[in-house]
Amino acid sequence: MRSEISFNLIMIILTVQTMTEKMKEIAARVRELRELSEISIEEMANHLQISPEIYQHYEEGTCDIPASVLYEIAHKFEVDMGLLLTGEETRMHIFTVTRKGKGVSVERRKQYKYENLAEKFVHKKAEPFIVTVEPRTDGKKPSKNSHPGQEFNYILEGSIKLYIHKNEVILEEGDSIFFDAGYEHAMEALNGKTAKFLAIIM
Repeated sequence: MRSEISFNLIMIILTVQTMTEKMKEIAARVRELRELSEISIEEMANHLQISPEIYQHYEEGTCDIPASVLYEIAHKFEVDMGLLLTGEETRMHIFTVTRKGKGVSVERRKQYKYENLAEKFVHKKAEPFIVTVEPRTDGKKPSKNSHPGQEFNYILEGSIKLYIHKNEVILEEGDSIFFDAGYEHAMEALNGKTAKFLAIIM
């Protein structure tokens, strides 16, 4: 029993280390693009509508960069989001296929997992993700974020409460919502069960 616990603990530590390394790689690409473009941290923070301190944490790799923020950074530098995620130029311009479970993982916060479904396609007009939301155990409401543009969510599994502006909307499997992402929003899985939805950021 003790050896099984030790093995599981080692696997958790290795997973966290791998996630941290990937996060720092993405952060380094963002910083390099900003410096090559001769744009200050303050300018980028203002463009993303966040504080310079938070943006600096993103570039230092000490804080996960939300998928919506990566999307805006890619647009600012006129590069494809796939370049930020993998360091490789995207080449597909007619179509791209993403097999089940093979999308690039973007965000690794405790309650959210984003899987990019089109990172290899060049010059995208939108970014599609499968988002998995784990139920909270601390009893607190999820932290909100906002980003320019619009967003479409379609619930694939479970139930979700969407907090947006001053509203709370319950969404069940098969429901969908289209909203102005400039308003602060957050998602919460309900009934103590994992929820999953398709998100398209435009």
